[in-house]
Amino acid sequence: MRKKELKLVVTFHTTADAMAMEQACGEKKVPGRLIPVPRSISAGCGLAWCAPLDARENILEVMKEKAIEEEALHECMV
Repeated sequence: MRKKELKLVVTFHTTADAMAMEQACGEKKVPGRLIPVPRSISAGCGLAWCAPLDARENILEVMKEKAIEEEALHECMV
């Protein structure tokens, strides 16, 4: 089992946005992975992008460049 750490969790309105995020971050070598939305957070599609806190600027850049719309950004233990 993974040790829980404070992470940046990006939630999305649609599964398509979550999948686009995974593809865009893979292309740009931005760290993170798709996870089920943590129970402490409510989100539209059930998927979220989990990344280290220090990747926030890179993630926001990728989302702007690829026109990926987030529902919310959270900092939580994952």
